[in-house]
Amino acid sequence: MASNAETHIKAESFLQQSMTMILEDAVKKATDVTQKVCEWHSPEELTELLDLELRDGGESEARILERCSDAIRYSVKTTHPHFFNQLFAGMEPYSLVASFITETLKPSLYTYEVSPVFTLMENAVVRKMIEIVGWEEGGDGLFNAGGSMSNMYAMNLARYRHFPEIKELGNSAVPQLVVFISQESHYSISKAAALMGIGTKNVFVVPSDKRGKMIPSALEEQIKSAKSEGGVPFMVNATAGTTVLGAFDPIEEIADICEKYKLWLHVDACWGGAVLMSKKHKHLMKGIHRADSVAWNPHKMLMVCLQCSVFLVRDKTRLLQRCHSARASYLFQQDKFYDLSYDTGNKSVQCSRKPDAFKFWLMWKALGTRELEQRVDTALAMARYLAEEIKKREGFHLLMEPEYANVCFWYIPPSLRNFPDSPEFQEKLHNVAPVVKERMMKKGSMMVGYQPHGGKVNFFRMVVISPQVSREDMDFVLDEIHSLGKDL
Repeated sequence: MASNAETHIKAESFLQQSMTMILEDAVKKATDVTQKVCEWHSPEELTELLDLELRDGGESEARILERCSDAIRYSVKTTHPHFFNQLFAGMEPYSLVASFITETLKPSLYTYEVSPVFTLMENAVVRKMIEIVGWEEGGDGLFNAGGSMSNMYAMNLARYRHFPEIKELGNSAVPQLVVFISQESHYSISKAAALMGIGTKNVFVVPSDKRGKMIPSALEEQIKSAKSEGGVPFMVNATAGTTVLGAFDPIEEIADICEKYKLWLHVDACWGGAVLMSKKHKHLMKGIHRADSVAWNPHKMLMVCLQCSVFLVRDKTRLLQRCHSARASYLFQQDKFYDLSYDTGNKSVQCSRKPDAFKFWLMWKALGTRELEQRVDTALAMARYLAEEIKKREGFHLLMEPEYANVCFWYIPPSLRNFPDSPEFQEKLHNVAPVVKERMMKKGSMMVGYQPHGGKVNFFRMVVISPQVSREDMDFVLDEIHSLGKDL
């Protein structure tokens, strides 16, 4: 058995070698436009390549370094300039370094005594984000494990505010509760309703207009209908930046209705919240200061390393603590020698919680608010450039003018361009995007998402985020789609 000194030397050697590999392969090469976005293999092939079986004996340092190299090699390079597949992208060095630091220190955010630095940093970031939302009287919030979790927090707080007895007595103590979402809202609301025992059939879906925005008059009709059927409406979920179309619900008009019927207004701004950083584009979220709660993911448009998700609530009455506290005496002793308000664990449904705010704080410190604003403006300008190029090119057709960074379009190969619009044409067009997607992934040239939506056949959804992306990259996407699909 190795001595402590030998073990330390071995660990240090491994860390130095692995960090060199990470910087070369996972940072430098992964962001090199001349490299592949992915090296595609089927699940069966990849299982063989990775040798996933866990055995009784350990492997050599050299072999483990090979395992690290393989993990990098066969993973999708989401930081690559030609990765446009999700609502996150790009290399962000400051938050990456923050990730290294927190993974090394292994802190957990529940008490100040265990995580003093990161507790204060989270408080500072939450306060700044509350200021940006526009809650002049302040509020509260915390970082958590994703936008879906933030939306669940909203539903749980809304329910607790209306019926605080539910914490002890459960769903049997409350009437049939009803929540309202648009047809474009994120599926996490329905999942939260299922998880919390509200039931997915009590999630009323409000129609959206042709641009994907919730129709306020339809919302009010749904509220009246639910009440007439014996339901008790308690929350409306509006969306700022829908997943597919990038639509922004009319918050101001929805807030009027929520005030009229005394409903909690939650705004899922996980994707679109970044427009609040931009003087040019923040009008898209006009009325956000009237929301009771907001979900916002800086790991999306602002490019913080995954994950980085915040839940904000317009409340100064310790609603988060009252709703979620379980009074764990081994963590939250009431006779500690410091200010107990800095123990944030009682706000959270989690116990251990990562200090994700540090990633945002360090990046914000390095770049400043003006650079974050420029990041948003650049991404939306690049999306506008792409939309204009699509309109110029034969065989490309915009689904609609983009409002945000989502650019949705069809590619029509030469064989279909003189085809009359008919069910047969739509069926053939529906099959184009999946084949082009398969070809681009097997080639490794780029990744762009596609989907059917609202009765429309498969179309591409480009998501433009990273400031490292140029007009040349936008041109490349259109050229590559044509090159991959022109024979279809």
